[in-house]
Amino acid sequence: MANRLMLVTSALTVISAVVLSSASSPQEPKALIGNATKALNCENLRTIEFSGSGADFVLGQAPNPSSPWPRFIDKTYTRVINFELPSSRMQRIRTQGENPPRGGGLQPVVGERTETQVIAPGSPQASALRDDLMMSLPYGFLRSAALANDATVKSQKVGGKNYTVLTFTASNRAPASGYFNEQNMLERVETKIDNPVLGDIPYETTFMDYKDFNGVKFPTHVVQKQGGYPVLDLTITDVKPNAPANIENPPANAGPAGSAGTQTATSEKLGDGMYLILGNYAAIVADFQDYIVVVEGGLNDQRSAAVITEAKRLVPNKPIKYVVNTHHHFDHSGGLRAYVAEGATVITQQINKPYYENIWANPHMLNPDRLARNPKKPTFKTVNEKLVLTDGTHVIELYHLQNFDHNDGMLIAYLPKEKVLVEADGFNPPVPPATQPPATMSPYTASLAANLERLKLDVERIVPIHYPADNRKVLFAELKMAVR
Repeated sequence: MANRLMLVTSALTVISAVVLSSASSPQEPKALIGNATKALNCENLRTIEFSGSGADFVLGQAPNPSSPWPRFIDKTYTRVINFELPSSRMQRIRTQGENPPRGGGLQPVVGERTETQVIAPGSPQASALRDDLMMSLPYGFLRSAALANDATVKSQKVGGKNYTVLTFTASNRAPASGYFNEQNMLERVETKIDNPVLGDIPYETTFMDYKDFNGVKFPTHVVQKQGGYPVLDLTITDVKPNAPANIENPPANAGPAGSAGTQTATSEKLGDGMYLILGNYAAIVADFQDYIVVVEGGLNDQRSAAVITEAKRLVPNKPIKYVVNTHHHFDHSGGLRAYVAEGATVITQQINKPYYENIWANPHMLNPDRLARNPKKPTFKTVNEKLVLTDGTHVIELYHLQNFDHNDGMLIAYLPKEKVLVEADGFNPPVPPATQPPATMSPYTASLAANLERLKLDVERIVPIHYPADNRKVLFAELKMAVR
């Protein structure tokens, strides 16, 4: 009798353990995706339009390496998404968030500016839209997870709260994880992305305060962070499920000058041994006696590769000894690592050296660039207020701009023999040339002009790094017109 009692007790213990284990074990990936889809009531969601307000922060455009990303106010923000094509259109009314303006884009936002960003069906950007939606919307994450064949689920406690964590491999080969609460609502998404300057950085989106909008659950507060710093903070007030989503390509000439585009490099001779390299971002190639100097590292590895190839064609059998960096903003430093891989020394304003040493130590495994494939320790030559490069024949003078709020470490290059000024973001001339002073002048342009007056530079021609889209010659008279 005692033996039978022991057997029954043991059996009940085993059954209880199985039941408890089953009750606490996470859901299977397909079941979790299905339950989350039902919780959001998005089974038949083909398009969506949502509106609100908040702030965006410009990644890589801080006024100096120790400052946060500049903040802009989104007075209105509306985005329409077609999940099936896929395509997207974002429209916002944006105002300056930093007063006086510091850092930011090519020029400060004066008053209110209406901006539209379109990713049309079949456009080059459409192939990457799925990953964007994976991080932007709960429904985008669920759609990406449903297409993955390696999804796994586990239980995890974060901050004292229980989550079911769904993880799969995103298209960039980085793991993407979604954190679902006990009601199967997605609260957070985490992954990593490649940044040409920072390397493999964390990318996180938090979805908070879900509400019912016409039957679909939608978060009313969305915060995105990259590299640990916010890039978007939206409060959502209106959502329209399955709204009309007629998204078309913008006009072919709508893109700004210097956009990524196809990386090509053409050259123009400025003088003896001095060449202007065009194609997206401008650069200067100088043929010194025993080596090459390149002014401006450019947008990314691909742009640098094009410039390096053209430099070696123009000046064969000489190494690139120096690359001059105008400032640390990402669209002007994203290509520097390619020159480090070439063995070149980076010439930059002195505040940037510790920053580059720190960030270039980060891993670049998601999209290995030239330096990741050919590791070398970077070397630097720093500029305080002035540095002259010369081989006795050719001369490049580098100056640090003072009171230049766009960037505290901004350098300009002056070619005294050619009377050419090379500058970034101080003067971005319009296409076609202005025939009268603009109604509102950028304070960066005024500061550039004041610095040129202070330095007493005899300038006839200006080479903006963001070169005009028509590739025309920019004369100093245009800058004088802008500040008249």
